Amino acid sequence: MDFDELPEFQRDLRQLLKKYPTLRDDLEVLKKVLAVASHPQPPLSYRIPGLGFETPIIIKLKRFASRSLKGKGSNTGFRLIYAYHQQTELIQFVQLYFKADEANEDKERILRHFYVAK
Repeated sequence: MDFDELPEFQRDLRQLLKKYPTLRDDLEVLKKVLAVASHPQPPLSYRIPGLGFETPIIIKLKRFASRSLKGKGSNTGFRLIYAYHQQTELIQFVQLYFKADEANEDKERILRHFYVAK
């Protein structure tokens, strides 16, 4: 399994690292998990519906664990959006955000990078 990051994701990560310094290591652990299974099973993750395209599969990972949040409770946490390209075994990280700061994923970002008009 190969991994890639959109430039916007890299910006998200840089901003969050200032407040949550373990995030880069937490992502490395996640990559090991995703290398075995392309996406965790519900309710930890689900496919984002209604985007207008079938591939790549866009997954929203809920309850992304971070050591920076240890002991904060299950209602806090990060959300990670990624694209899974089945044909090429590639996972592209699209967006990372703190749940308390943003309510939902940036669908415009997803569409800008992955939607191809027919």
